Amino acid sequence: MTRFTRARLVAVGSGALLFSSLLAGCGADAPATGAGAGTGTKVQGGTIIYGHEQEPPCLYGGWLQQAYIDRNILDSLVTEADDGSIKPWLATDWKVSDDGLTYTFTLKPGVKFTDGTALDAQAVADNFAYWEKGGNSTAQVSIDPYFASAKALDTTHLQVTLNKPYLPLLTMLTQGYFGIQSPTALKRSDKENCEQPIGSGAFKVKEWKHGQELILVKNPDYTSWPATAKHQGPAIVDEVDWKFLLDPVARYASLTTGESNVIYDVPTVNWKDAQAKFEVQQYITPGKPVSIYMNTIKGVFTDKLVRQAFAYGADRKSAVEAGFHGVIPYENNPSVSQSTPGYNPEVAKAYPYDTAKANQLLDQAGWTTRDSAGYRTKDGKQLEVRFAFPAGSVMTGEGSTVLQILQQQWKQVGFNVELIPETQAETFSGKYSSPDSYDAQPWYWTSPSAAILWIVWRPSTKDSPNYNNSSFYDNDELGTVIQQGNSAATTEEANKFYGQAQQIIQDNAAAVGLYTQTSSIAVAKNLHDVWLEKSQGEPVFSDAYFTK
Repeated sequence: MTRFTRARLVAVGSGALLFSSLLAGCGADAPATGAGAGTGTKVQGGTIIYGHEQEPPCLYGGWLQQAYIDRNILDSLVTEADDGSIKPWLATDWKVSDDGLTYTFTLKPGVKFTDGTALDAQAVADNFAYWEKGGNSTAQVSIDPYFASAKALDTTHLQVTLNKPYLPLLTMLTQGYFGIQSPTALKRSDKENCEQPIGSGAFKVKEWKHGQELILVKNPDYTSWPATAKHQGPAIVDEVDWKFLLDPVARYASLTTGESNVIYDVPTVNWKDAQAKFEVQQYITPGKPVSIYMNTIKGVFTDKLVRQAFAYGADRKSAVEAGFHGVIPYENNPSVSQSTPGYNPEVAKAYPYDTAKANQLLDQAGWTTRDSAGYRTKDGKQLEVRFAFPAGSVMTGEGSTVLQILQQQWKQVGFNVELIPETQAETFSGKYSSPDSYDAQPWYWTSPSAAILWIVWRPSTKDSPNYNNSSFYDNDELGTVIQQGNSAATTEEANKFYGQAQQIIQDNAAAVGLYTQTSSIAVAKNLHDVWLEKSQGEPVFSDAYFTK
């Protein structure tokens, strides 16, 4: 996701520990060769010490932090190249019927999961059934309501049938949420699967020390690398020691002292220093950016004029630039990020910082008086906004700084914004998920396709409630337009409908744009070919190697 499917998650502790493990073990040495090769002698073997940010409650699932792990232990049917094209992975070829309802995949023969189970067409069909039943909530909503069935035609041929055409299907399948797990292992308890999911990937789980680290070890029998891989064969290193270092100061310090070889989420205050000392990669994640949902069915934001005043009433661009030191891009389109195919740049021009316009709208909405503290009032009630935000997960410390800057700016036009930091346990339990629990809340949802619009904004019904729409905004016209995009015959036609959908969301101020969700890594100079894959910036270690 993404955002969290809260009812399905259980919070766990997360430690930020400095550590002393260094590069360990090496095999035969050879000169580094090939595109992107580092200088010096290439080392066979070794352990990558990786400083990550957040620890998930389970090693697979529907949160982006889980997809990061999945990408290194689970293989998928297809992968996305840098140019956005879909390339083979477990599927060597695929055909789509003329009506767009049937996809027939040809699979690599002879692939096995690390528990010895055959990765054949039936195993993949079992995974589709698992996703559709909610085994991975983000996989489920990414193919609903289009997915009808998946069945094995023989050992190496899989047929996926849809209820109606779904143009983004292959693109959506490139995400880590669609990593294929051993159906034998899925018959174990949920706890066993959470602790040690089993795939056919370049690495397998050796040990998860909760609150500290995840140890991934090389799969020596790996045969199923994607077409986008930088080398063919099993991983070059022996292990990846995936440390959970939530504290950004400790995480960056671990890299500068040599206690880690690569870190995730480079603190923006250290950005220039990191660029001078390490290889820094930044990935602007496609999908829904970090934007502010406003509760449209209860509270002050039921009035569109007040929502629009909230959008006009703060200099969000300057706040983002100040909070992130100019490193993280501002995003005024609340629906999809600027890196998402089908992005409508015209939408991003709406609601520039304009206090006069904000004040005019609030006057028009009847909030014409102010109390002794300077906050606007109407019928004796203060213009109060309960702004709950997932602290330390969706909003890092730098993101929290952005909110504090905005809080003071909103005060000037009369909003009393109460910032309510949610603990991870509160977020996972759904404490702040009902219309009664907040007026505004920030979320993101990564996705390689503008089809994310359907996941987030589809109308909610009694039989099929949409828990991913934290604005509780229902618009049947919007739902129709998004579905027209999803079932379009061509990308050009789809993007036309997706652009219209973004305009509807912005015109109604159903959300307020803030900044792009961004992945970044900093890599030591003696470690090479760590890369961020295209679909959602998952770090890939299967091609990485050291030089000396």
